[in-house]
Amino acid sequence: MPVPFEGGCLCGAVRYRVTEEPLGVVICHCTNCQKQTASDRSPVMWVKADSLEFTKGETKTLEVKGTTGNMQSRHFCGNCGSPIMTQPHARPEIRTIKAGTIDDPSWLKPSAHIWVASAPPYALIDEELPQHPGNPPSIG
Repeated sequence: MPVPFEGGCLCGAVRYRVTEEPLGVVICHCTNCQKQTASDRSPVMWVKADSLEFTKGETKTLEVKGTTGNMQSRHFCGNCGSPIMTQPHARPEIRTIKAGTIDDPSWLKPSAHIWVASAPPYALIDEELPQHPGNPPSIG
């Protein structure tokens, strides 16, 4: 994995850098990710909060209740609307980066599908990967 790596939103107003390897990479099918991406999935990676640094611009934030019932802050570009990351309030040491915002995602290899209990019938799920009905047993 190339560390550090960088990413940002569609219009370039928000940029970030991650200085440590991700704790995990998964495909999320929770209903919040479905609404935010207008899709059946959201490829995401978990990183340590202190390894994430915003290098340009600021995100807007939407506070929502997650699928587990815990609150989370969903960060997005206020200009183009690109979702950038989620901060789960129950896990302040973790940030969930939207993998589609990484400049070079060619090295990402998802290890599982999560929240498959929420996946719509048309969801494309790789049967070769482990599937979890909700969150995986552990993150980081």
